[in-house]
Amino acid sequence: MLIRNKLILRFTLLVLAIQLSFSAFVYYFHAVAREQRFTRRLAGKAVMTARLHLRHPTDTSRAARAFRRRDLLTIEQEEISIYAPDNRLIYVSADTVPQGENRAQLARLDAGDPPVRFRTGTLDAVGLTYGPAGRPYRLFAAGYDELGWAQLANLRLILLAGNVGALVLILLAGWYFADESLKPIARVVKQVQKITARELSRRVDEGNGTDEIAQLAITFNQMLNGVELAFEAQKSFVNHASHELRTPLTVALGTLQTAHAYDQTLPEARESMASAVEEMLHLVALTNGLLALAQADEALFRRQLVRLDECLTQAVAQCQGRYPGRALRVDFGQLPVVLDTPFAVMGNAELLTTALLNLLDNACKYSRAGVRATLSYPSPTTVEVAVADTGIGIEPAELARVQEPLYRAENGRHEPGYGIGLAVTQKIAQRHGGELRLESAPGRGTTVTLRLPVAKA
Repeated sequence: MLIRNKLILRFTLLVLAIQLSFSAFVYYFHAVAREQRFTRRLAGKAVMTARLHLRHPTDTSRAARAFRRRDLLTIEQEEISIYAPDNRLIYVSADTVPQGENRAQLARLDAGDPPVRFRTGTLDAVGLTYGPAGRPYRLFAAGYDELGWAQLANLRLILLAGNVGALVLILLAGWYFADESLKPIARVVKQVQKITARELSRRVDEGNGTDEIAQLAITFNQMLNGVELAFEAQKSFVNHASHELRTPLTVALGTLQTAHAYDQTLPEARESMASAVEEMLHLVALTNGLLALAQADEALFRRQLVRLDECLTQAVAQCQGRYPGRALRVDFGQLPVVLDTPFAVMGNAELLTTALLNLLDNACKYSRAGVRATLSYPSPTTVEVAVADTGIGIEPAELARVQEPLYRAENGRHEPGYGIGLAVTQKIAQRHGGELRLESAPGRGTTVTLRLPVAKA
């Protein structure tokens, strides 16, 4: 079901429920008021009849009774009965008035009690006491409230017609307000439909910038910014990767073709094959780097308690094998007073070792002096490894891009490599809930800091 239809339906049902509840409230209290009003009228008529009759109780002539009955008939189908203190019927407004229900109510009437309301057939009836407290008379009056019932019928008709008319108005109002409320969403949908892979620079109108629709548009634009950056990074990565892969393949193929066409002696062929092997080794190294980047980008891996100092020790040992004779020093910075498991993080030991090895390898590659790695706790919930060198450094304009896959700073292109190490390390840091920070000055060196959250006890 469309949101528009849901809004109309829910709005209609809610308002209709409120309206019906209000109508039932009005009708109920009008009916109660009618009953109370008519009961008081019946009680007053019964008392007036008792006063007239009991003033001359000995006058029982037919003419006197007929006169009083005609004189007192002011209520439709009026029935009035008077019982003496000994429960003997002494007056009835008509000879045909049934007394079964009245006699059943005699036991409920005591001196000083409020009137008793009941029904006898289609008539409203009331019973009450009159006279002295010791020996009261019991009065019964019944009648048909023609005006009251007619008013209730008219009220029912008015409420029915009003509710039906209001239902139509509610549907129209619900449709109008739903349409007005959803217009901004419809506008956003139309704008989003125009955004394609070739037009990622388009943005959604953010409206007034304050309501929920505007917040949705702002969030969507932020997502588009991220998608556009990721798309551009992906295109750049593909372009660089294709270029980097094409170069050693082209060189190796050209070398082999040349050797096949022109090499006549075994030394010449061996020299050509050695050149091709070197290019193929470069290709294998690049492919392994791309695979490492893909694995680092994988969000699913088994997490367990890892000692970051042990990962750093393994990375230093592997880097020492690559750069024999290079001074690699491990220092310890600020440490907490109490350490249950020092330098413990949750993650994957192999990936963290790879990340640290990449940092050490870059430091050794671009610096001929010693490299220092410092383990410390900048806060009780964070552990970091800072790898510092005194090498060539990075220009400020290029510092923000060196973490892009296959991007290399201009002053470092003379060194072997493919610009994948920092990208892999950044991905590993992100997958472990950490971050990678770079500080560099041209000609003075670079410090790369890997920060990770401490494993919770």
